[in-house]
Amino acid sequence: RTFRFFLLGIAIPIQATIVPVYLMIVQLGLYDTLWALIFPSVGFAIPITILILTNFMRDIPRELFESMTVDGATNMQILRRLVLPMSAPALITVGIYDALNVWNGFLFPLILTQSSGKRVLPLSLWTYQGEFTADVPAILAAVVLSVIPLFVAYVIGRRQMVAGLTAGFGK
Repeated sequence: RTFRFFLLGIAIPIQATIVPVYLMIVQLGLYDTLWALIFPSVGFAIPITILILTNFMRDIPRELFESMTVDGATNMQILRRLVLPMSAPALITVGIYDALNVWNGFLFPLILTQSSGKRVLPLSLWTYQGEFTADVPAILAAVVLSVIPLFVAYVIGRRQMVAGLTAGFGK
């Protein structure tokens, strides 16, 4: 039941929640802070994160848990020595996917921040556009520079990301 409750979050479009999220952020006094961007990002990342991690962890053989329990391992040792190492592809997949969603965020930063010091990258790229013209070479240079960190993260974690995305599709 809890799993289904979390998955319900996937059915709700992020754009449909902008007004309630804005009102909550203003009431909490977090408007124009980085926390105003962090809290909604974490909240909207939870459903897909739970979906990927749950499907991946279901593929870990139950016999491994049982053998570690028979050997006297505590729950924390099982988590640290079995679950986390075997779930590394799923954790990397979730990390890259969620980072990509936050990195490309535009709507929430536009609505929940005002000062230029709190702007995220896509919002800063948007400021290169003038009222009647756009500095195309500057925009393209900024876009290329903005892609480099995520491209490096993808190159480093691509094998684990593919394994994490295909979890649960084997026999």
